[in-house]
Amino acid sequence: MAPGVQSKRIYEPVSADDGYRVLIDHVWPRGVSRERAHLDEWARELAPSDELRRWFDHIPERFPEFRRRYRNELAAHADAVTALRVNARHERVTILYAARDLEHNNAVVLEEVIRQRPEQAADASS
Repeated sequence: MAPGVQSKRIYEPVSADDGYRVLIDHVWPRGVSRERAHLDEWARELAPSDELRRWFDHIPERFPEFRRRYRNELAAHADAVTALRVNARHERVTILYAARDLEHNNAVVLEEVIRQRPEQAADASS
């Protein structure tokens, strides 16, 4: 298993290639037991705020603005993001989420932020 970061729905089967599994949703996913989740971490602080989540409402046309706002929220949790970035240098990090939309969700944004150098991530949130 190569180091790096990936994202996938928590409803997908656990894989040996997942490495460090971190859930970034504020609410526990419906229908998933803690045993089945095989989590290493539940990073609720990295979930979008309730206000932002409600505003976005999984409407794809709002995703660019959601991305910008969510990056700003993530900047307030730089230590947690940095910890995942450092972890991804040593082992695979799998960001787990429950949203149905595979392209327009918080995990996509967090994965982008982790892949960027810290100074790029800060510039992109402005």
